[in-house]
Amino acid sequence: MNALQLCLAFSSLLFAVGLAGALARSNAIIVLLGLELMLNAANINFIAFWRFSPSSAPATGVIFVLFSIAVAAAEAAVGMALVIAIYRHQKTIRLPDATDLKG
Repeated sequence: MNALQLCLAFSSLLFAVGLAGALARSNAIIVLLGLELMLNAANINFIAFWRFSPSSAPATGVIFVLFSIAVAAAEAAVGMALVIAIYRHQKTIRLPDATDLKG
């Protein structure tokens, strides 16, 4: 296997772990962690394809990753704010119990 295939295999494994964590758990924090793992797998793909492309433009992949990290940080902040708001009202962070969000 060459280096690109190893990076893609690692990225797909990381994405699969994140997807399993996001779909199989009912805890909101574990679901957010799974989403972060999936975004990091996409970042690894961006860097791998940029690094191993035949004519890699300077820092194109890095710019995509920086935008992706900014979106992931915003997603984590909003997600944790929602989890804290749900916990304050319902005293639980389980997702099946968070269906009644009417204030």
